[in-house]
Amino acid sequence: MEERFRLDTLPQPIATYEARPEEVKRVLLLYSGGLDTSVMLHWIQEAYDAEVVTLTVNLGQPGEDYTEILDKAKAMGAVETVVLDAREEFAEEFVLPAIRANALYGGGYPLFTSLGRPLIGKLGVEVAASTGCGTLAHGCTGKGNDQVRLESTVATLNPDLKMIAPVRAWKIGREEELEYCRTHGIPLKGGTSAAPYSIDDNLWGRSSEGISIEDLGSPPPDDVFQLVTRPELAPDEPETVVVGFEAGRPVSFNGRPMDLVELIDAASAAGCRHGVGIVDHIEDRIVGLKVRDIYEVPAATIILTAHQELEKVVSTIHQNNFKNTLDRHWAYMAYAGLWYEPLRYDLDAFMQSANEFVTGEVSLKLYKGTAIPTVRNSPFALYDENLASFGASGGEFSQQASPGFIELFSLQSRMAHRVRNREEDE
Repeated sequence: MEERFRLDTLPQPIATYEARPEEVKRVLLLYSGGLDTSVMLHWIQEAYDAEVVTLTVNLGQPGEDYTEILDKAKAMGAVETVVLDAREEFAEEFVLPAIRANALYGGGYPLFTSLGRPLIGKLGVEVAASTGCGTLAHGCTGKGNDQVRLESTVATLNPDLKMIAPVRAWKIGREEELEYCRTHGIPLKGGTSAAPYSIDDNLWGRSSEGISIEDLGSPPPDDVFQLVTRPELAPDEPETVVVGFEAGRPVSFNGRPMDLVELIDAASAAGCRHGVGIVDHIEDRIVGLKVRDIYEVPAATIILTAHQELEKVVSTIHQNNFKNTLDRHWAYMAYAGLWYEPLRYDLDAFMQSANEFVTGEVSLKLYKGTAIPTVRNSPFALYDENLASFGASGGEFSQQASPGFIELFSLQSRMAHRVRNREEDE
């Protein structure tokens, strides 16, 4: 196995930003402390005889022990270890635009990993510069989306920063990584064995994939769900939560003003209790593969549902129909790692304008896996309960005007039907 991991067995670089072995002297490693990056931390030092600086980014991963991660990196020879608390920047600069865009890729995935990667890439560029690293290393495989998101971000922000991706270059499998750890005495998170699933999480959600999840003919096993209570085990009594917005920004939860990180945590806790936010998703990856992921997204489910409901109430039919199209394209761009594409900035400007009057509160009933909107209030609601009732007339709505409207509205349809069925009539 050691023979396969020699530098002379690695494929030749193709992209201009890929580092050649002789260029690798001091490396910034994007380090989670998990299986992939732990193997890399050891191998980069051994194979390249290079110094390694580790960067670990706190995006709100629940239950993470950053002291343990730092101690492990130092014990394994890292010359410098950096931990950055980026929760506020993540919420304000990445999650908030996604909320305003109702961002769901493929109709179900709220993009928590997709939103985190360009921020990690940006911070990697900054820390590499401040620590004198000419190369950046990450643990992505050649089958995933994250390689695209990270490398396109880094190449955009600093074209001179070289990159290596050893796991992708080796085409290394999980069992080989575990054997490498056993051979070299590399400790693993949680003890002597790796986690049964490939997991990624932050304050906006959690994903699990691999092993039995890949079997489309079977439901996900119960041990997948480590964040959200399974709906059948959730409380028998529903809970009502109220999310308040100002110009599309969540600002309060259950009547209490909160900053965005605190509000997301509060929504997450409520959703977790009631089994809200489990998504069993078949996904089209950027690289062409279809995969099955299990998402646990309690905060995203509650907040996005509330935002969509309020937006519908305050927007015209034309705004709602048009924005829905742009929402889907915004989600695709975020998913595909096109965060620094100029069109994304253009779409953000539209989203901010479209959310100018998305102000008010939405109540949702949480019950055994569901989050059902029950009350919507806004000073900008385009809704008149008197006119909405059957039989109402007067003011800005006249039932007597309806026949003329119908005749004009159906004009082209009626003409097309007559012209295209002319031969049959004859």
